[in-house]
Amino acid sequence: MADDETQTSDHAQITATGHATHVHDFHQLLYAPLGRITVTTPGGDHELVAPMALWLPAGTPHSARFEPDSLVMAESFDADRYRLPYAEPTVVQVDGEARRHLLAGTRGTRSESDDARAFAALTSAPAGRHTRLPLLRPTSEAARTVAGTLLRRPDDQRTATEWAESLYVSSTSLRRAFRSETGLAFSEWRTRVRLNHSLELLTQGHQVGAVAAKVGFVSTNGYILAFRRHFGRTPGAWVKERAGCRTA
Repeated sequence: MADDETQTSDHAQITATGHATHVHDFHQLLYAPLGRITVTTPGGDHELVAPMALWLPAGTPHSARFEPDSLVMAESFDADRYRLPYAEPTVVQVDGEARRHLLAGTRGTRSESDDARAFAALTSAPAGRHTRLPLLRPTSEAARTVAGTLLRRPDDQRTATEWAESLYVSSTSLRRAFRSETGLAFSEWRTRVRLNHSLELLTQGHQVGAVAAKVGFVSTNGYILAFRRHFGRTPGAWVKERAGCRTA
């Protein structure tokens, strides 16, 4: 049962900036084809930009923050009729058939057979914790130079200011280029590069602490927190689940 002091009912008020903590008695998929939303669950924060979406099993307390000009889509499915393959909030990648079903849902009321096909397509989407984070590359010269180096050497510790000085541009223009051309702040773009690179090292069997250092995190704890925020699992849990999928 929800705590009345911290959670609201299924009919929680949704505003332009998000909604307070509440629960649903149905399964829900949250997706932002435009912009970014941050969904907070008991397991941590999940930052969603296309093509990533988040499955919320029925009964999961959650709140959300919407960035300005974000387009938010929510698909709901009866928990008694449909059984999710996920016991916890799970990030999935939405593309191809899954995206077509989501967009079709905005054009009118679906029939039960349409719902069944949509649910099948959306639950067959690959789990985000087994895929790389989406990452657009900047196009302007200075930002492209920085991005190229970080993709080769994610452990490079230079700040945006230090990069700007070495390239004889202003830090403001460099930061603006990353934001406008990739949709991400420089620090977030670099974090995603490091996390994506860390997936390869984890798959190769490297220990979590060694991986954190190799990709540029100043502490193992910082790496674990960033990994969980983006993938919904710790690196250790990610490795175990991947091993389980391979065994299956």
